[in-house]
Amino acid sequence: MRKRAAVLCGAAVVVAGTFTAVPADASDPQSAPTASAARLTWKKCGTADYPTLQCASLKGPLDHANPRGRQITLALSRVPHTAKKYQGPLLVNPGGPGGSGLTFAGFIASGLPKAVAAQYDVIGFDPRGVGASKPALNCKPGYFNPVRPDSVPSTPAIEKANLERAKSFAAACGRKYASVLPYINTISAVQDMDSIRRALGAKRINYFGYSYGTYLGAVYAKLFPHQVRRLVLDSIVDPTGVWYDDNLGQDYAFNDRHRALMAWIAKYDATYKLGTDPEEIEAKWYAMRAALAKKPAGGKVGASELEDTYIPGGYYNGYWPYLAEAFAAYVNSKNTDPLVDAYENFGAVDAAGDNGYSIYTSVQCRDASWPRDWRQWQKDNWAVYEKAPFMAWSNAWYNAPCAFWPTGSLKPVNIANGKLPPALLFQATNDAATPYEGGATVHRLLAGSSLVVEEGGGNHGITLSGNTCLDKYLAVYLTDGKVPRGGGEADAVCKALPDPKPLTAKTASTSSRGAALHRLLGARS
Repeated sequence: MRKRAAVLCGAAVVVAGTFTAVPADASDPQSAPTASAARLTWKKCGTADYPTLQCASLKGPLDHANPRGRQITLALSRVPHTAKKYQGPLLVNPGGPGGSGLTFAGFIASGLPKAVAAQYDVIGFDPRGVGASKPALNCKPGYFNPVRPDSVPSTPAIEKANLERAKSFAAACGRKYASVLPYINTISAVQDMDSIRRALGAKRINYFGYSYGTYLGAVYAKLFPHQVRRLVLDSIVDPTGVWYDDNLGQDYAFNDRHRALMAWIAKYDATYKLGTDPEEIEAKWYAMRAALAKKPAGGKVGASELEDTYIPGGYYNGYWPYLAEAFAAYVNSKNTDPLVDAYENFGAVDAAGDNGYSIYTSVQCRDASWPRDWRQWQKDNWAVYEKAPFMAWSNAWYNAPCAFWPTGSLKPVNIANGKLPPALLFQATNDAATPYEGGATVHRLLAGSSLVVEEGGGNHGITLSGNTCLDKYLAVYLTDGKVPRGGGEADAVCKALPDPKPLTAKTASTSSRGAALHRLLGARS
């Protein structure tokens, strides 16, 4: 629900030019181009951060069972290889569903060691319906505009208001995209990925996905196992819980991360002056929430918007100092300005976010069955709320359109796979968005895979974020395909990076790889 980076190939273009893709001979004959490959026309679309990016587009069927029927367009990006040793395309995805992958290709290429990135064409793509791909879905612009009803349905009137919102969103999607929605799902996106592989002229692809992108990669590997050369999954979705159960599981993990933030604030009482007891600080946070439900800060930040603002702190602890300052200013000085600023930076949803949410719901509501009886949602979410109140009802309403979705549902894919080369998996023990059990489960389901665990880590998306231990395993794997073998549940363990410190004049203006990654990762999955 954070603001999204603008897609490429627009105003950020540095130089215009055209190239026709003719892949160099790959050192590995299995990644060499196929003789009958379609040819993509690449144009320069570099940005100040990623000047070597190129963009292209690929037409394909809306319905892969009817390849001559209605066509859609996929937006692609590329950072081309520069080394003599060429290991083929590396498709990358930031998650969501609904995350744009165009800029993400530049991030991955710049984050890998130069000698490693130089061996790959790093390929980003906007999945069907996303960003620069056409058609791009936007079911109900401004759906998250403030101030929304309180997420906690403490009265029948509040529950009715939230239900009407969810129903109206599902209905709007059905009215605008009735002919498209049946084909916005993970399986169709995976079939698009294989179309990209063929257009690139590769017999096999390498793949690197975060968050929902791990499920996307695992499903691709299940449906096209012989087209997978290397597979990297970071912060792993539990494929046995898509998507209703996975979302309930998130609620407990996010509650734990919110309490970790409270404990961190207690550690720095000299800075924030909110106390030294985490439970008392948490009580102050919920008191702030109750006050904002009655009088939104700046006319923008009510109780629901406060949750939108603090949920990103469960994804990435680099946001904690900013969230703590906003919290302290409100409680200690009755100053709402930092809280409004934090909402604008971390919680507000722009047009790209509206598009991302439209795809998020379209994919998750179509991928798997959801309870259609609202009484089941009430029972399950009140039970969660009693133990883990922080995100329980916010998450419920985020997914509630699926109770009223205008299409039927598909069956989740069993991603168990014994036909792959060794895959490399990364998982933090305290990840909230994709709890640790997901990584352990996929490790069991992908025969021959290797699991690298960040012990004590709570961030979502852990490679290429400054942890050199994790990045070493990634670089070795992408260089020569070697994975660690430990014999236990985890094949290798890396220590988590330390939590941040309170802001100073220096750190407040310093960007990091972790911050850059979390600006690019997709909506919550």
